[in-house]
Amino acid sequence: MREVFILGAGCTPFGRHLDTSISALAAESVEAAISDAGSELEGAAIESVWFGSAFADRWGQANIRGQAVLAPLVERGTLPLRIPITNVEGACATGSFALRGAVNEIRACDVDVAMAVGVEKMHLPGAATDIFDALAGCAENLDGDRLERTYRNVAADAGRDWLAERGKSLFLETYAVQAQLHMNAYDVTPEQVAIASAKTHCYASQNPLAQYRFEMSPADVLSDRAITHPFTRAMCAPITDGAAAVIVCSRDWLARQPRRVRERAVTVRGIGVATGSYGRTAHDPSVSRFAAHRAYAQAQSGPGEIDVVEVHDATSYAEIFQLEMLELCSPGEGAKLAESGETGPGGALPVNTSGGLVAKGHPVGATGLSMIYELTAQLRGEAGSRQADGARIGLAENGGGVLGLEEATCVVTILEGAR
Repeated sequence: MREVFILGAGCTPFGRHLDTSISALAAESVEAAISDAGSELEGAAIESVWFGSAFADRWGQANIRGQAVLAPLVERGTLPLRIPITNVEGACATGSFALRGAVNEIRACDVDVAMAVGVEKMHLPGAATDIFDALAGCAENLDGDRLERTYRNVAADAGRDWLAERGKSLFLETYAVQAQLHMNAYDVTPEQVAIASAKTHCYASQNPLAQYRFEMSPADVLSDRAITHPFTRAMCAPITDGAAAVIVCSRDWLARQPRRVRERAVTVRGIGVATGSYGRTAHDPSVSRFAAHRAYAQAQSGPGEIDVVEVHDATSYAEIFQLEMLELCSPGEGAKLAESGETGPGGALPVNTSGGLVAKGHPVGATGLSMIYELTAQLRGEAGSRQADGARIGLAENGGGVLGLEEATCVVTILEGAR
């Protein structure tokens, strides 16, 4: 299996881009990735694109999404004429699936240079609540009311009501039920979740691309507007527009480049994928555990080697939970790890140095690639004031959708820097 390297990564600022088209956002990230790769790479060298967007249909593009969104880049010569473009979708894990497609195409010796692109405009035309209806499409909806029945039953076991309703976020309610079960089992407190959130907001204040660039204390987090117990607004990912792109290449192609290009290349050591199941109980490992095991095996590494982590914190509770599922701490120890300060600046395991989904933002189709953008900067030693000391191996965990008591899918990616 051929080695694959990240050559360049680009990301737009995340936030409200009401006057910027989905094509313009994608173009900004692609051009940034090409520029980051160095002057030796021209767009014509890119042989293939894997494209992801979950809600392009809300902007009039139900199919051929990548072909349509990227058409202006082809027309002005940034990308080559007739370039193959493959569309992928995996709900919130869409960007990570795009990267996996590009990586696997190089591993298969089909191309030497490929690109993954993810873009989303979540501030939809129409009612402000339309995005919640769109997000509901990321849940399993074919089997009648099975998902709702599952959560109603589990919510009752957790000692709370199931409060999902039209015009509100289904996903925040599923996370809230899962969080309550975990908090009951391990005596996790809202204060500990607030500590994780405050740490992540402080990281975001140092990220020029983050949607929310201000610090928060745990007290600030707890006193923010209540969303659904146990979450306040500061513990939840906002609605976000943005795009990210990553260019990958083969070892043979990289070997022909100048030393300054080779020294900045980041190795893709492993990508593991798993699918959720209605069979999972609240006490079983989640889908991310299985994706992580596959990534660790492919990378020939283990959790003890990881230096910096980006996890899918659609809520700050998810950061605590995923650290346990990734075996970066023992079951029930995620909250204590956050409370210890080890996941923050100067800690042994910095987590969500980008500001995470709760503060950097969560433009669904671009989220996974924005994680890779951050880890690439960290592993190159180019993350500025939020740089994790000595970071050599990084891990990104990106979940998508909901199927029973877990995500419908999960992608775990392990990268290694050249330093």
